[in-house]
Amino acid sequence: MSRHARFTIDADVTPKFTACYLRTAGDECAFIEAHTAHARSRLLGALAEHGKKPEDVRWVVVTHAHLDHAAGASALLAACPKATLVAHSRTAKNLIDPARLIEGATAVYGAARFAELYGTVTAIPKERVLVLGDGESIELGDAKLTAWNTAGHAYHHFIVDDPATDTVFTGDTFGLVYPALQTHGLFALPSTSPTGFNAEEAQKSLDKVLSLGRRSVCPTHYDAHEETQAIAAQVRRFVDRAGSWVDEAARSDEPTQAMEARLASLWWAAIAEEAPHFGSDEKKLLALDVELNAQGLAFVADALRGKPR
Repeated sequence: MSRHARFTIDADVTPKFTACYLRTAGDECAFIEAHTAHARSRLLGALAEHGKKPEDVRWVVVTHAHLDHAAGASALLAACPKATLVAHSRTAKNLIDPARLIEGATAVYGAARFAELYGTVTAIPKERVLVLGDGESIELGDAKLTAWNTAGHAYHHFIVDDPATDTVFTGDTFGLVYPALQTHGLFALPSTSPTGFNAEEAQKSLDKVLSLGRRSVCPTHYDAHEETQAIAAQVRRFVDRAGSWVDEAARSDEPTQAMEARLASLWWAAIAEEAPHFGSDEKKLLALDVELNAQGLAFVADALRGKPR
């Protein structure tokens, strides 16, 4: 029987904000999430810290194609010569040919800011990519890691079930659970960033995670948690609110910019209801997520009312 272990890697310049996970099984190992190209040295450092070499990496698994999860995949594969990328079919397509991902993000941030945020993203050879469908598995040592499709945050999202460590790697399906926001009690916020939010699918995805019955969930943002029922309950409350906000916005003729501002205010009000003790530090940490969440809901509302972007 192989020895199984899971290690959290703090991948971001903001402490305990974005995690990648190193999963070891005897002589083999895998990374769950790749973050950005700037995180490669941290991931390779974790390998060395745990007595592993780049040649020991069999799999690099990304839960979806959003750049804070997958932009570093090409750099990581370049450093790990025997590794294969594991992804949802839509994610795989975008990483084999990342031109649209790069173009879209560059249009938002500009080339200089894109490089600062994500580093260099290059095409991954398709022969180094394995697509996993819903319920399909890979082997790591004598362990089996199974992908389950979980839409709601993004249509191309899957989670990774790991019975040998009693863990589900949840990507962004199970909310954002930043350690810095847990001082006054549990706080978990869903990510509804553009462009794939769907409240009904998000609820089904929460159900799927819970149905697996694992002791721990490992969100990309951030680290392992065992309060699975409590996290799901709070994320559900936010998702219910978000779904009703979208429905209301879709019935209006409100301009997009005004809608985004109003939705951001609704997010802040809901956060204050769930976490009345939050002060300026907590709000500063959440500012970008609230902005993106509002943009994501406005995008869906515009799509529902047939308004082009």
